Amino acid sequence: MFIILPPRGTVTRTETSPAVRSFLHSLAPKKAAYSLKAAKVKNAKVKVYDSVHENGAKLVHMSTKTMASLKSTEPGIRVCPLVYYKKAAAPRATLTKKIKKASAASAGISIKLVSKNSNSPVAGATIVAFTDFVNRTGDSGKTNKSGIVKLALKKGDKIQRLYIYPEKDYWGMLKRNLTASENMEYKLEAIDLSADDSLRHFYKNKKLPAAKYKIKVGVLDTGSGPHPDLVISGGMNCVLGEEPKDYNDNGDGHGSHVAGIIGAHGKPPQGIRGVAPGVIINSYRIFGKGKDGATNFDIVKAIDKAVADGCDILNMSFGGGPADPAVQEAIADAFDKGTISFVATGNEDRSEVSFPASYSLSIAVSAMGRKGLFPDGTTHTDTVAKPFGKDKKNFIASFSNIGPEVDFTGPGVAVVSTVPGGYAAMDGTSMACPAATGIAARYLAANPSLMNKTRNQNRSVSMIKLLSKKAKLLGFGVEHEGNGIIL
Repeated sequence: MFIILPPRGTVTRTETSPAVRSFLHSLAPKKAAYSLKAAKVKNAKVKVYDSVHENGAKLVHMSTKTMASLKSTEPGIRVCPLVYYKKAAAPRATLTKKIKKASAASAGISIKLVSKNSNSPVAGATIVAFTDFVNRTGDSGKTNKSGIVKLALKKGDKIQRLYIYPEKDYWGMLKRNLTASENMEYKLEAIDLSADDSLRHFYKNKKLPAAKYKIKVGVLDTGSGPHPDLVISGGMNCVLGEEPKDYNDNGDGHGSHVAGIIGAHGKPPQGIRGVAPGVIINSYRIFGKGKDGATNFDIVKAIDKAVADGCDILNMSFGGGPADPAVQEAIADAFDKGTISFVATGNEDRSEVSFPASYSLSIAVSAMGRKGLFPDGTTHTDTVAKPFGKDKKNFIASFSNIGPEVDFTGPGVAVVSTVPGGYAAMDGTSMACPAATGIAARYLAANPSLMNKTRNQNRSVSMIKLLSKKAKLLGFGVEHEGNGIIL
């Protein structure tokens, strides 16, 4: 699969040659966004699967021989491969090798999870037990409706690390250096929605000027909502072959969590509030159901649609693919039309900033945390690492990618937000990015004279300049925090 682009941007411009314009127009699907059409190029076929515009980017299938022929017969068009991006939530502990199943005489061990408060079973939690952590060897599974999982370990086995990841409503757990017994039980602490996490610590009591402009934020993710604390005003499912009007969460929960950080409007202790509860949120699904990757074409389509819908800010909590001209051009097109893009730097343990956050017109956000805002013994303790800030409780998360491209940092450790059916605490630059997006929306909403400007590059430049002035350095160093945290 390939993407065909005009010489500049994702759609033709006034300076685009008539020949290129005519060719792109000839490739436009006639019916549904995912219908097929064959176009002949030197007796070879190009199948068009999707199109951003009649005169814009196309998703096509063709042979490499056809591609070479196309580039010579239609000079001026660009062809780039289809690539995939992943969610920027911090990775969970995973196995690379499973131990052999226990013999019939020793049928494994059972681990049971119950609520610390009610003693009721905790179902759907993922448990990962490492017998050899360095080589990622052990066993894993999910708890059943009785809160029990059976693992292929035997009594007396040494468990170097035991990770517990609840699906929702409870804090996780991390245990070290255990001895396996036949029936093990752990009590999980319920998430208190009225307690401060890193997000609320920095923004809960922040006094900001009144909103005078209704900011619209586009969340490009796994889909968002439904959830009692979320109002999703519109959007589009941009995944090829899925229903365009189904922009709700695909079941993963990531997009709902991101949207809640930005603009949840619940009231603790029954619900939660995001950083900008008055913001208009549009959802643009780019991750299909059961899919871990989002294609560059679906991202381009989502950016184009979000800009057309009047979004002022785009939140992109994904990355990890190669530098890609299609996504780069889409972000630049948005910037030209007065829409700015906040992008997560990635979670590869202090690696370089991933694309598209590394692109110069993106606003790259790293993740920080604060000690004392999550229970001891949780999985979040693994994220604490140097450098610490001027306030020694603040730290840049161990997983956060860093580098000279970082523009801001934001709370991204143990952040509590909305997921389908409840609430969850997550780590990742995926969480830091919407925190920065939310506070940006708050400040921009108080500046109608800026936001009512013509939607062009000058508007984008003015927005970023205003936000940079609101940033505060926390003492991590420029490659870790850029201009600091927007406060």
